[in-house]
Amino acid sequence: MEDQKIIDLYFQREEIAISETKSKYSRLLLSISYGILKIMADAEECENDTYWKTWNAIPPKQPENLPAFLSKIVRNLSLDRYDSLHAEKRGRGEIPLALEELSEVLPDQGSILGESHELSELMDSFLATLKPESRNIFMRRYWFMDSVAEIAEKSGSGLSKVKMSLSRTREHLKLFLKQEGYRL
Repeated sequence: MEDQKIIDLYFQREEIAISETKSKYSRLLLSISYGILKIMADAEECENDTYWKTWNAIPPKQPENLPAFLSKIVRNLSLDRYDSLHAEKRGRGEIPLALEELSEVLPDQGSILGESHELSELMDSFLATLKPESRNIFMRRYWFMDSVAEIAEKSGSGLSKVKMSLSRTREHLKLFLKQEGYRL
């Protein structure tokens, strides 16, 4: 079923919207969630919570891109779940490592508050400036939270090439954000 028809079902409050969403996007949502949590039962729970949150969000929201809308929800749910599961174990795993890598590049929390929409648009603009391979590596690391080894395997590149690409892309992002007036 086409995405707009699924969205229309949500607006009509037809419960079949959930089953159509699950049938079309279950693999994507599980992939994102499992990539963060590494525990299938927790990933499945986040996937199911995504359908509930989507049901409550549409309407009033009218997503332009349903898979991106769903991906954002499942990613945020999975990150929240990860935080609660690892509250005592900070500093282990891919998420803390990936966030630490970005902490040198992203604006401080004070300048982010109230500007998250603007920062989101800037990130979209930044990603559009990257070559497809660099963009894919960057997204695999910081959106899907893949390890460097997983990215190397999926892209058919060596570890050092992936690390260098990430380093250069972070530096490029840092310069891009400075040019846009963000304090780092």
